[in-house]
Amino acid sequence: MIDVTATAGTFADKRELTRALTAALIKWEKVPSIPLFLDNTAAFVHELEPESLANATGQSNYVRVQVLTPFGVLDREKKLGVVKEMTEIVASAAGDPTLSDRTWVLIVEAPDGGWGIDGHAYTNVEIGEAARRALSAG
Repeated sequence: MIDVTATAGTFADKRELTRALTAALIKWEKVPSIPLFLDNTAAFVHELEPESLANATGQSNYVRVQVLTPFGVLDREKKLGVVKEMTEIVASAAGDPTLSDRTWVLIVEAPDGGWGIDGHAYTNVEIGEAARRALSAG
């Protein structure tokens, strides 16, 4: 799951932004393109009025991208890649290369057994088993 928070009007094409961010996450997680992952990887854009966002000096021209992923899926190399690529995607989507300096990407890991889909809290092992079943079913 990806949550993007920015002031209203930062992004002209939010659909393209969500598509690019989810594609990047799937790429870095190195999961297969099967419905289990394609249907359950999503991005949400939350727009705030400028007075609803500020850093310690009062500036509101920042973007926060919070990525929630199952525990242990992203090693250090993958985290570096996710942060770099998502920062580039955000700046490009905003049409403002300087936004890279004001984009925060936070990676949060759900605890093992804390990834809920269809009313079931999946463990990492169960997610892997479900993916293997889907791949073998062709």
